[in-house]
Order: sequence, then structure tokens, then C-alpha cells
Amino acid sequence: MSVKVKIEKFEGPFDLLLYLIRKHEINVWDIPIAQITKQYLEYINLMKILDLEVAGEYIEMVAILLLIKARTLIPREADEEDEEFEDPRRELALQLLEYARFKDVSAEMDYYENKNRLETPHEAVEIKIERDLEKETEEYLDNATLFDLLTAFKQAMDSIPKNIVHEVKKIKITTDIQSRFVLDKLISGKPLFFNELFKTMTEKIVIIVTFMSILDLMRMQLITVNQANQYNDFQLKPLKENLMLEYEKIQQIRLGKENGNQE
Repeated sequence: MSVKVKIEKFEGPFDLLLYLIRKHEINVWDIPIAQITKQYLEYINLMKILDLEVAGEYIEMVAILLLIKARTLIPREADEEDEEFEDPRRELALQLLEYARFKDVSAEMDYYENKNRLETPHEAVEIKIERDLEKETEEYLDNATLFDLLTAFKQAMDSIPKNIVHEVKKIKITTDIQSRFVLDKLISGKPLFFNELFKTMTEKIVIIVTFMSILDLMRMQLITVNQANQYNDFQLKPLKENLMLEYEKIQQIRLGKENGNQE
């Protein structure tokens, strides 16, 4: 069974550009176009490796970056030197700032909406909750984005030992096998760190399929992924109590739809 995850459900082309700028602490008014374009293409290639459906807007953004770079390379005439020069990157910077502003406002509105949803009109009742020391790390967690996951994916791929002699061997691996592998490790209910999950994997295909499985399990709303800033790592956490049972139900529905399409 092949798995395709539409990238539009996670992020968009401007989100990737903002992510790279903020990640590398780049001045939006002085964007190194060549560097950003190279990194942008690397992430698009990672998306394709993971079988993500890359929208045309991502390719269009690459074209825009290349056009800006081309304009910066055009030599100016001597009589143009004294004239006020407009940086080809200015328009992109303005669009990024405006997009970031709307994005931040939207996030703030979502925060207050969720906060108001929890408020009740009746008098508050005092509830005593015992402190759970196992949840101390919650204060270090932030929701991870798709691009954070792609960064972790790249790190896992880069950590594979480089073999001088290439040995061809058949590896039986599927998204179903790896999904069950991940869920089995989460059945205890304890969070699972990315580094712990991938440290024993030495084959690219295994890492690729495992990441595809994680994205699919997120889409099924069976797991969530959070960033642990304290450890510069990511955590997988279960969203359901009976993970394997819920997974089986979804797989049965998928299998039924596939058989129905084939008839």
C-alpha cells in the first residue's frame, strides 16, 4: 500500500522560506539568494524522497528566487551608478514580512480561540492535581512543523555510515511494517525520541519508509510530534489509548476503499 501525504496540509512555500530565514537567523532585507535557493531545493528534494506531493507553488518560488538572483547579477551602466538602486530582493522581503505578520496574528487568534473554548461561565471549582514529575519536560516542548521533521530526517540520513564498498541486498520494508514498529514502541504510553528511534537504522530505505510512516500516522491522528528544545530532539507521543486497534480499523477502511476502486 503506497502512502502519499499532501504537503498543503502541513505548510506552504512561504512557510518554508520563513523557516529557512529564521533557522539561520538571516536578515530579511539582506537575503543571500544563492544560499537560500540551494537550501530550498534541498528541502524540496527531501519532500520528494518522502513521497510528499509537492505543490506547484514550491516550484514557482524556486523560479522567483532564481529570477531575483539573475537580476542581482545584471551589470549596471556607468550612468546608472548615481541613480537610486532598488534591490531586486526588496519586493520578496516585503511579501515575507507581510506574510509573517498575518501568520503571527493568525496564530495569536487561534491561541485566544482555544483559550476561550476552555472558559466556563459558572463559578470555578478548586481542583487539586498532584504534581507529575514525569511531565516536567512538557515546558520544553513546542509543536514541530513539517520542516522541523525534514531537518531531523536530513540529520538521520547524514548520520548513516558511508560505506566505500556498496553491497546490494534486498530489504523487505513497507510503510505498514514501520507503522506497526513505531506504534509498538509507543504502546507503553511513554514519549519516543527521534534519536532513539533512528540510532540503529543504517539503511537509507529504512529511514525513508519510517519517516513516511510517521507522517501517515500523524495524518491518521494516532500520534503527534513535538520538538524538545532542551535536547534539540523530537518526541513522538500517542494520541489514542488503543493505538494498534485504532490503526487496524483505519487500515481495514483503506483496504476496503482500495478493493472497491479495483472492482
